[in-house]
Amino acid sequence: MNANSDLLTILQHGDSFFPSGTVSFSWGIETLSSDNKLIKAGDVERFVAHQLSYRWSSSDRVVLCSAHGYAGDLDKVLCADNALEANSLPREQREGSCRMGAAFLNIHSRLGTQNASNYQILVRSGKAPGHIAAVQGLIWSELNIDKKSACNMSAHAYVMGMLGAALRLNLIGHVDCQKILGNMHNVIRTILISPAPELCEINSYSPAVDIAMMKHETQSKRLFSN
Repeated sequence: MNANSDLLTILQHGDSFFPSGTVSFSWGIETLSSDNKLIKAGDVERFVAHQLSYRWSSSDRVVLCSAHGYAGDLDKVLCADNALEANSLPREQREGSCRMGAAFLNIHSRLGTQNASNYQILVRSGKAPGHIAAVQGLIWSELNIDKKSACNMSAHAYVMGMLGAALRLNLIGHVDCQKILGNMHNVIRTILISPAPELCEINSYSPAVDIAMMKHETQSKRLFSN
């Protein structure tokens, strides 16, 4: 943590209480649950660990770190944003990420965070997709939150989003949720030992989850948007 990275700022903006718009998304969990691919807590834990290692680490983290390092240069943030758009195959995944990014930008624009309104103009005009990872990198950099803390905040929010969905779908209970969250701390620490890949190396491999998101819109009963 650098000298400008205030713990209270990190707690405020990394807490699930902060209105980031994640509660509407299951990231494929709802479909996998209805297909009996996720049944018990152990299934959920393996799912979350896989998503951290094979999607967040090599895709979202890459864009987050790139956008964070651009120090408010919106043209360069846009390049990172577009890279995530190209790397997100399921439409439901792209739309979910952009809806979270729009909600995140909206609250920070209202809070007066530097460059939030400027990037919101690009998103609303259709010049930028506004993926959540790119927006997080931009905004958290403006708040003087260091890159490592930003990565921890992003990974924590990603895990909590998935666990929240699993909880609402009755796949896990509150105790299971805390156990899995604690176990994911080691996964996140291991990931962050190595530096993020360069933006040109962005990649993800989670075909079963991609298919689950694509199938979601055909389900007759849906609690979540993807």
